[in-house]
Amino acid sequence: MKPFIYLDHAATSWPKPPEVLQAMQKAMEEAAANPGRGSHQMAVKASRVLFEGRKVLSQLFQVRNQNDIIFTYNTTEALNLAIKGLLQPGDRVVATMVEHNSVRRPLEYLKRVAGVQVDYIPVNGQGQLDMAKLKAALEQRPKLVVSTHSSNLLGSLLPIAEIGELARRYGAVFLVDAAQSAGCLEIDVSAMNIDLLAFPGHKGLLGPQGTGGLYISPTVELEPLLHGGTGSQSEEKEQPTIRPDRYEAGTPNTPGIAGLKAGVDQVLKLTPRRIYEHEWELTQRIMEGLQSIAEIRILGPEAGQPRTGIVSFVSTERDSSEIAFKLDREYGIAVRAGMHCTPLAHEAVDTLQTGAVRISVGANNTHEEADAVIDAVREICSKLS
Repeated sequence: MKPFIYLDHAATSWPKPPEVLQAMQKAMEEAAANPGRGSHQMAVKASRVLFEGRKVLSQLFQVRNQNDIIFTYNTTEALNLAIKGLLQPGDRVVATMVEHNSVRRPLEYLKRVAGVQVDYIPVNGQGQLDMAKLKAALEQRPKLVVSTHSSNLLGSLLPIAEIGELARRYGAVFLVDAAQSAGCLEIDVSAMNIDLLAFPGHKGLLGPQGTGGLYISPTVELEPLLHGGTGSQSEEKEQPTIRPDRYEAGTPNTPGIAGLKAGVDQVLKLTPRRIYEHEWELTQRIMEGLQSIAEIRILGPEAGQPRTGIVSFVSTERDSSEIAFKLDREYGIAVRAGMHCTPLAHEAVDTLQTGAVRISVGANNTHEEADAVIDAVREICSKLS
């Protein structure tokens, strides 16, 4: 049996730091009560877990008031809260062609049921946004501009600070999907003019599944996605008006948030800059190796250009799913093949019919593992030929 090599960090990071597992166990043992629902000592400890989690996230994203950080169960919930909580019938939205379905599907739903108008700005083959078309779309005065920070297929980086400045100039709310950037790219919500930032806990922040969040600027008010108990203003028939309670109905994932806090601690210790540099070095190594295989076409930015830890490719000779299957079963290497929940991005790079194989590295991957996947892909292509 070959050692297992995990190269699917764009979906979920693994393995988690031991500090994450320890923090979750400690929360289950010592802070397993409902936060904000009682004054006994275990409930107070649970509330402290949430407080500390918001504190480190505020530090990571340069958020001034930690109560503007809302905990969700994933980026998808955060994006749904942002989109459905803001838009009204007839509003206009500008998004990009590299958005994940967690953005596109809520927008298409509101387009169908509420007449929301949606403009998708194209990208070129390297995943770079057409800024001229973005500016033209902004002339229509949209209520919301949505952009992923990094494509989950191409690894390309979008100019968030520049888009944020344009959105502010045209009076639009700016929502950023940080599913592929939180933890490996430096994010300053104020400097980048970000009004809404959706992020996962289980990817680059090294926390467990079932965690994520949404930063909501103090200048933005959203309608809650969920309604129910919060432990505050319980005498009122409507949701509380105070943050974060207004947006956090129901019992939270306290053990998960304890793990998320521990994961963010590790990110802050390593620093997003150093994590990015390590992952970029690995992607360049993988790209250089794959480029020597004649039938392989690499998607996204060219070698030497900025990208997150994602290298996606297609073969001119064989099916992407077959390559991914053989990598797993014959070489013990975990990657992902298919549409990656981003069909518009596949359309932009002409892979809608074939899908692609996605290799995604993380902070703990090594040069030896990068070389192993190169050798495995080369051998698979040789054998199948």
